[in-house]
Amino acid sequence: MTTSPATTDYDVLVVGFGPTGAVATGLLGRLGHRTLVIDRLTVIYDKPRAIALDHEIFRHFDNMGVAEAIAPYVEPFTASEHFGVDGQLIRRIDMVAKPYPLGYTPSMVFSQPPVEAELRRHATGFSCVRAELGIELVNFAQRSDCVEATLKDAGGRLRTVTARYVLGCDGAASAVRQIAGIALEDLIFDEPWLVVDVRVDHAALAKLPQNSAQFCNPARPVSFLIGPENHRRWEIMLLPGEDPRQMERPENVWSLLSPWLTPEDGELWRAASYRFHALVAATWRKGRIIIAGDAAHQQPPFIGQGMCQGLRDATNLAWKLDRVLKGTSPDTLLDSYTAERKQHVIELTGKIKTIGQSICERDPAAARQRDARILAEGGGKPLALTRQEIIPPLRAGFLSEQDGPARGTLFPQPRIASGRQARLLDQVTGAGLRVFIDGRSDTSALATLCAAYPELSAATIAPAGAGQPGTLEEIDGVLAGWFDRHGVVAAIVRPDHYVFGTARNAAELGSLLRETSSRLHGHHNPDLKMEKTA
Repeated sequence: MTTSPATTDYDVLVVGFGPTGAVATGLLGRLGHRTLVIDRLTVIYDKPRAIALDHEIFRHFDNMGVAEAIAPYVEPFTASEHFGVDGQLIRRIDMVAKPYPLGYTPSMVFSQPPVEAELRRHATGFSCVRAELGIELVNFAQRSDCVEATLKDAGGRLRTVTARYVLGCDGAASAVRQIAGIALEDLIFDEPWLVVDVRVDHAALAKLPQNSAQFCNPARPVSFLIGPENHRRWEIMLLPGEDPRQMERPENVWSLLSPWLTPEDGELWRAASYRFHALVAATWRKGRIIIAGDAAHQQPPFIGQGMCQGLRDATNLAWKLDRVLKGTSPDTLLDSYTAERKQHVIELTGKIKTIGQSICERDPAAARQRDARILAEGGGKPLALTRQEIIPPLRAGFLSEQDGPARGTLFPQPRIASGRQARLLDQVTGAGLRVFIDGRSDTSALATLCAAYPELSAATIAPAGAGQPGTLEEIDGVLAGWFDRHGVVAAIVRPDHYVFGTARNAAELGSLLRETSSRLHGHHNPDLKMEKTA
């Protein structure tokens, strides 16, 4: 349990109960921290906004115990086919092949309202969590040991609560960010688009593309996404002179959809105009104030990573905040949050911008040159990419100072033999700080080293059928291939599944264990300066 000062009402005040706030609250609640989560709205928005998930996020859902509840609203993401000026296929973005490296379908689509409801239900299931809806943050003041926050209810009544930390998950117009005086940095992408969601009649589904698609037509670029069941989404670029509000009108929406559907083919679920921005907060932490999700970053939606980025923020922060609140790590551990997440967002946004600018090319001659270049990159065939290779590793923050293989990448999750069944690795080992050892080599010296660091749980992984006592047996060779590919015999893995560092032998593992312990307890002050994005 926490060692919170009795003088504070809560350990954490979470402002915003959307997906990022709900995941952060659920993680903090599971760890036993007194958490108040507020939202100015009283109900979940009943229309879809985010539509894509990936295997990293679903892995966390499983760790939280909500994967089974969410699964009915999730389906695999189809490949995304990009078509050039003349309608020819120029690029295909798909997902990596089986055996899946993290244990789940790498790319997924989902229906946000019911998933968000499950995340809220989970978060409020902990006795240490209190949720209040229809409540607005109006101000706060930082003290030496807490934050005093002024809240307003729907009737205009004010009250003050105290918390050791405030986490702002309150969206792009974040009150937390604005009150804290945190500036936004412009990553130079600003385009007007119309997002249209349709529940398509089943008889009309055959009229539509059977994969998601990007129509890179300079006359009007359009994205088409296949959502769960009969949900289909179009993201349609608005042209100069078009009034965004007027373009939301049903008659104009159906006119834009006319190449694919008529009004008789389905129900118009939502039509909303947006400006696709690329923005990032200058810092994500200011003393006891921390921001996450859209409050900290906004990016174009072209590979469906917007909500994933917010949930990465929550899972990155929760284990660090847990240690700080419990007094097992100093407050300076939280400095790594901005260093890690800001760099990751900037780098991924840069890649998304490149794809988006390619899609959004309005000059026909330049668009034809783009088509030729992409086909050339594919050796004369449509260029094949995976969404997973587009997503970068962590490059700075709470990582080993030794820049070894796989540092900052996501650690795989193989299937582990468990009697006559198979279980995923996290279900066997939990999701704490862990050391994983390659059981195909002599592990006695490695295991002896790990025994001196009980804060890190150690597990030895061997191929199925090896018959070695005390080892976990993996079924598909995912981890054996990973060890071989990187030339290492051990890895230290963080609770959010990122690799702190790897070791090629016992001497390197001993050094890595000492560094991990030192860093966790604040006996070493690493350089957390941001690296420049390439």
